[in-house]
Amino acid sequence: MADNYWKLELNEYIRQGEPDKVDKSNAWKTAIGLQDVDGLKPSDYLIETAKEHIEGKISINVF
Repeated sequence: MADNYWKLELNEYIRQGEPDKVDKSNAWKTAIGLQDVDGLKPSDYLIETAKEHIEGKISINVF
């Protein structure tokens, strides 16, 4: 798979236009992009976790 396939995976949420999903998608893209600067590549697990978080299936809340 291409190195930046995750961008295409997460851009779909931005196109959908739901504000919460757009914000979450932008945050994930920023986080993954910062790792990319260090030469780190996101795993399939990370991409699936990001998608589940964006879709509201999981939460990052600890309470």
